[in-house]
Amino acid sequence: MQTTWVPGADASGYGADNLPYGVFAPPGSPPRVGVRVGEWVLDLAGALGDPAFDAPTLSPFMARGSTAWRATRAKVSGMLGAEKGRAAAEPHLVPLSRVELLQPFDVADYVVFQGAAEHAACEYSLLRPGAALPEAWYLQPAGRHGRAGAVAVSGTGIRRPVGQLAAPGEDPVLGCSEWVDVEAQLGFVVGVPTSPGRTVPVGDFAEHVFGVVLVQDWSARDIEEWESAPLGPLAGASFAASVSPWVVPTDALGAARFSGREQAPEPMAHLRRAADWGLRIGLEFAVNGGIVSRPPGALLYWTPDQLLAHLTGNGAALRTGDLFTSGAVSGGEPGEGGSLLELTAGGKEPLRLADGSVRSSIADGDRVDVGAWARGMGGGLIRLGEVGAPLRPAAG
Repeated sequence: MQTTWVPGADASGYGADNLPYGVFAPPGSPPRVGVRVGEWVLDLAGALGDPAFDAPTLSPFMARGSTAWRATRAKVSGMLGAEKGRAAAEPHLVPLSRVELLQPFDVADYVVFQGAAEHAACEYSLLRPGAALPEAWYLQPAGRHGRAGAVAVSGTGIRRPVGQLAAPGEDPVLGCSEWVDVEAQLGFVVGVPTSPGRTVPVGDFAEHVFGVVLVQDWSARDIEEWESAPLGPLAGASFAASVSPWVVPTDALGAARFSGREQAPEPMAHLRRAADWGLRIGLEFAVNGGIVSRPPGALLYWTPDQLLAHLTGNGAALRTGDLFTSGAVSGGEPGEGGSLLELTAGGKEPLRLADGSVRSSIADGDRVDVGAWARGMGGGLIRLGEVGAPLRPAAG
């Protein structure tokens, strides 16, 4: 089905039923907000005359709330979808090849959940061989706080981290991590803040969450292993996260939504789903250009509305730009792991890459990329963008 008059846009996965937002810098001009359509960026400040888009971040627009989000989306979709809107939009289309893509929003807080039962079971079994996930994991989402300052836009090189390491029975030493891993994740971007003490019910998810980004959360498994008790990992899990430059509006994912994976035991009342926020999103996880896994987003145990309800359940306030993630998206079948931890059985079964080399972790010079797609409201596929970054040697 054709959704736009922009040539080739529908076939690219960036038609008028998608319209992800991003921040771009045209040649010789300051950064501003636009939406992607095919291989073009529509300059929203020029096309709509709205000063909120003449800014180097999406945050002012995101803070306006869902009524403004939907009105703007409808207006832009009309301009790009109907021939009568062409005269107003076409002068403000900038070729994607001529712009620099920047981080799309100011990250306020960063929280990583553990939304996939398969990934959680893999991590838990490494700590306690043969043990099953505890019942508590199925009663409320597990998560940890990250560092907002560690989040960088796709393409930014990641430095191999340094931290304390210790082999069994040996004294710890300070050194470079030798077990760097990446998790393929879905990220959810908060637009509308809350005041301290207020909780967000599961049914209010769409009123607070602006859209979805792809996330690569980097970790140093060996540093994590040493520092895991009693509070859990810090240095090994907070040094870097990469985000895609495009934020896909939640309204673009209507055709991808479903009730979500069955949950047993039933969650407590405040976490019970009120709407369909399971997401049939397919991911591709690649190392050095070769796909090593296709994690299925539909298998996430905890859906994002539940994650948000839990995140605010203690009264913690939301801020515009908060980013919370699903954790590694993983399935139980071969080739569905969302991290090298799973794909290599904890490093015991090295992964063979397309060029014939093998990896049990990410090596210096390797590039990791994650892409994703979903069914669009127009009947075709929409792309959720791509996120990728190279691993560089530790800073000298």
